[in-house]
Amino acid sequence: MTLKPHSAIAHAAYHDLLRSLREEAVGDLRGTPTRVERNGRGYWYDSFRVGAEVRKRYLGEDDPQMTARMQAAREAREPAEARRRARARLVRLLRAEGFLGLDPTTGSLMAALAGAGVFRLGGTVVGTHAFRLYEGELNLALSLEQTAQTDDIDIASFERLSLALEDAAAPPVQEVLRDFDFAPVPSLEPGRTWRWRQTQGQALVEFLTPAFGEEGLRDLPALGVQAQALRHLNWLIAEPIPAAIPYRSGVLVQIPRPERFAIHKLIVSERRQGQARLKAAKDRAQAEWLIEALARDRPDDLLDALEDAREQGPRWRERIAASLERMPETAAVLGAL
Repeated sequence: MTLKPHSAIAHAAYHDLLRSLREEAVGDLRGTPTRVERNGRGYWYDSFRVGAEVRKRYLGEDDPQMTARMQAAREAREPAEARRRARARLVRLLRAEGFLGLDPTTGSLMAALAGAGVFRLGGTVVGTHAFRLYEGELNLALSLEQTAQTDDIDIASFERLSLALEDAAAPPVQEVLRDFDFAPVPSLEPGRTWRWRQTQGQALVEFLTPAFGEEGLRDLPALGVQAQALRHLNWLIAEPIPAAIPYRSGVLVQIPRPERFAIHKLIVSERRQGQARLKAAKDRAQAEWLIEALARDRPDDLLDALEDAREQGPRWRERIAASLERMPETAAVLGAL
């Protein structure tokens, strides 16, 4: 497989864009940054008063990088409009260098979801839209057959995190979707839905959450939606990473770690049943590309993910092995780690 890197200029521009978006995300403080500890883990909130009521807006989990970004946000003096224009220039540069963009409808929707706080509140982009964003993280251009646009947007989040945050998307996610002419798709549970389809077109937004036990619908209070619980998803979206969508002045989202995404695709490709098995070839193609890229650039991360997945149980090992039987070249790459 031929892997084509982006230029050094594009690599630097992407990380400048991502850094600016992350600083902007914690720079728009309405009140006092407050650290709250729950179950031994720290979380940062923007605490501000509305009348006699003190409200909290979730900013992110505590780590040294978050502390540094919040300190930088306090000290920042550059006007917001100037920062936005600087990011727009970076996006234009990335597009000129061949980075994938989004169509106006999808780009506007992702920006609106980000503005409502979906990704700040734990939402993680999964599926093909996440895969497309690895070109920035790995600084590798996607091939022609990999650039096909998908109409589906899959967003996953932890139910437990959503319950613990004590914050909610604003405006509500359902209102954002209705503004973009999305209507709920009926489910087997009356009055509850986890899928929204655009009334004029084929675009589909799906909300997912890890299944701890039976699969089914779960509430995500922070997002104000229901989500379909799925097995193996917990492992995929653990420790997500930030990513920048090169649209307008940039959109900050989060995606799974690429090594987890790659191994997860090996697993889910073997779970496809009936017509869904048509997607299995795409799953394996995405896994193949990522494994080849990571084996060259981040072999330790890839090996750690592979070993960790195999330790999850015999069914995981069986599905990984079954996928690799169909992918001898990829199996050889993993075997050489």
